[in-house]
Amino acid sequence: MSSDEDVAEFAALLTELKARTERSYGSLARRLGMNTSTLHRYCAGEAVPQDFAPVERLAEFCGASPEERLELHRRWLRAVAARQARARGAEAEAEAGAGAGAGAGGEETAAAEATASPEAPAEVESVPQGVAQGVPQGVAQDAGSASVATPWYRRRRGSVLLGVACALLATVGTLSALPADRPSNHPSAAGTGAAPGRGPAATATAGTGGPASSSPTSGASPSASGSAGTSPDPQGSSGTTPSATPAPSSGAGSGAGSGSGVPLTWTADSQVWALGCGHDYVVDRPPSRVPPPPAAQDAGTWAAAQGAVHGRETNVQITVQGRSSTAVVLTALRVRVVGRATPLTGTAYAMDQGCGGSITPRSFAVDLDKDRPVARSVPGSNEGTPIPAVRMPYRVSAEDPEVLLVTARTKTCACDWYLELDWSSQGRTGTVRIDDRGRPFRTSGIEGLSRYMYDTGERRWRPYV
Repeated sequence: MSSDEDVAEFAALLTELKARTERSYGSLARRLGMNTSTLHRYCAGEAVPQDFAPVERLAEFCGASPEERLELHRRWLRAVAARQARARGAEAEAEAGAGAGAGAGGEETAAAEATASPEAPAEVESVPQGVAQGVPQGVAQDAGSASVATPWYRRRRGSVLLGVACALLATVGTLSALPADRPSNHPSAAGTGAAPGRGPAATATAGTGGPASSSPTSGASPSASGSAGTSPDPQGSSGTTPSATPAPSSGAGSGAGSGSGVPLTWTADSQVWALGCGHDYVVDRPPSRVPPPPAAQDAGTWAAAQGAVHGRETNVQITVQGRSSTAVVLTALRVRVVGRATPLTGTAYAMDQGCGGSITPRSFAVDLDKDRPVARSVPGSNEGTPIPAVRMPYRVSAEDPEVLLVTARTKTCACDWYLELDWSSQGRTGTVRIDDRGRPFRTSGIEGLSRYMYDTGERRWRPYV
């Protein structure tokens, strides 16, 4: 099967799943947290996602059966391989063209030297242009002299040295591309604990994940390290302006007694709205000073600019994926509350005017008002058809990522909290701390606060009805 057919088959199945929702590309993209044009390109076969996570979200939202999800994953793998093969073919053609041009130049040089020299002609070996770039000086000189008539043993020595140099350069390039483990005294390894003051502690940010504890109990301290990022920080710790859209938190923890790193990676996005449209923020500003609600994908930037805190609930979407085909077993998901205070003062702003849907995703529910909250697995529903809950232990790998949704609610406190994810693989165990760039997530109750909704007709905030 040709590469185009592999991509077309993958796009056809995506289009079939999309058609089940009877939604436009824009509406479906908002529900999936994607860009509209990106979703359209996937369904049209013009692009193939490099990560399976958005495809998995689409399949779950569209109610795909386990068999359909398996087939979708198989087609995605073939489509990715087809696109990579096409890219390699284009590079090979470009290199062949460059080599042909260099070979022609070498033949002209040899002909000129043979004409100028009355001695017996000698064999001439040409070196393609650009091969000797980046090669040590001595080797580069041998390579440059290969186009001059030389004895066979000197030509062979130059070819051997050139080949060895190219192999060394390839090895160095491969090693430099590998992720380097950060030392324990790296600035990002310093813990921050509960975030002081007001601010959207759940703002989605990009960074390197916090460390994992060697035992489940050691993660109870808020001094576990966080992640370093460059997204807007309403508390002023990063010193950046809230002009760039924050990216989800990401990272990997360290295993107990492990010297070879963690076999999984994760990303966490805490700016996920219920059903893609419903959410509340607590902002200490009057309605006249609060801009209109943002699109869901711009929630992080909006919340950072307003100094907003999640009101009533926080939805954290975690994508977990192995680093290789070796299975990693997720054994437990725990909640750590590191700060409790009275609910924040201010005003509650609803991002919707009431929204609902026929699909309820499966999730982990957390009641932050309990003394010892736990992450309770809850099944979902697709138009009355149950969606099985995620049961621990759960297996992931590079080919089989998993998306976990955690919904934490509170009525009586302003709670600072984070998650711990235990893993096991090939006799090693460890724990990954999942938080917001080293700070705990923050959720505050809204009972007793004035609540507003945005009237799109009058273009102003008005009391929630």
